[in-house]
Parts: sequence; structure tokens; C-alpha cells
Amino acid sequence: MRAIILSFLAVLAIGSAQSQTPMPVIVPAMTPATVVKTSAADNSAGSAQAGLKALQALKAANAEILKQQEATLLKLDELEKAANEIRIYSKRG
Repeated sequence: MRAIILSFLAVLAIGSAQSQTPMPVIVPAMTPATVVKTSAADNSAGSAQAGLKALQALKAANAEILKQQEATLLKLDELEKAANEIRIYSKRG
């Protein structure tokens, strides 16, 4: 009788240990930033217009990266809220 009870408890312990492993969260990698290259003629001429255009292109690239990061942060916040709700509901049940 003890052997049956001990084997039953062992099966329950193994089953509960396997059911509580967390689900991995996969976050997609960021795409690399666009690189703005200026030609040697623009640099040698020293025109302020070429420098201004390069800065505007960098600003646009940075703004795009910031938008992507903001979207990723919002997704992570939603995941965190969902995980907290799951924790709360799992404690109740």
C-alpha cells in the first residue's frame, strides 16, 4: 500500500514540476539603422547643404528607430500586464 501511495506522489511531483515551466518570450531583433554615405565630392566642397542633408537623413533614421523601440516597449508592457494577470488568477485557483 505504501508503494502505491509513494509512486502516486512521485507521479504528482513530476507532473507538477513539468507543468510550471515558463513559456519563453521571443522578442524580434531590431533592424539595423540605415547608414547615410556622402561622397568625397560633397565633403571636399564643404557645402553646408550637403551636411544639412546628411543630418536630416540621420534624424529621420533615428526617429524611425525610436518609433520601433516605442512599439517594442508597448508590446513588452502588454506582455508584463498579461503575465501579472496570469499570476493573480493562478494564485486564486
